[in-house]
Amino acid sequence: MAEQMFDGFDHTAHRREVAERWGDQAAADSDRWWQGLDEALKGDGKAQTAALGAAWTDAATRAIAPDGAEAHELAARHVAWLRGIPGTRAADPDGDVAGYVRGLGELYVADPRFAANYGGQAGAEFVRDALAAYADAHL
Repeated sequence: MAEQMFDGFDHTAHRREVAERWGDQAAADSDRWWQGLDEALKGDGKAQTAALGAAWTDAATRAIAPDGAEAHELAARHVAWLRGIPGTRAADPDGDVAGYVRGLGELYVADPRFAANYGGQAGAEFVRDALAAYADAHL
């Protein structure tokens, strides 16, 4: 499933939705960042994202505790990944990272396009719960 995350990836396909959710500046910053990456870095980013999605799906399948050490490690990786993407509130030093992470967790559950990246609804709920637990403890 995670390897399908970027099948036919077109970073502009959701630009309007990104702008509506997070503002025109976030959409522009994200686009500028993606366009500025060479193909190797784009490939690395895709691989990192796919590996993170696979790790979340695996953890959810194994039913680890969302507030346990392993889930916290995954959430820390997830937050680090988000912080590396310009235009996200996680990348903004003054941004509400905890609120952003919690909001994304809710979005992963509410939107089946995201839930599919985490093994489906139950996986997305696990990711949401783990991100919230991490935010409570560390952000």
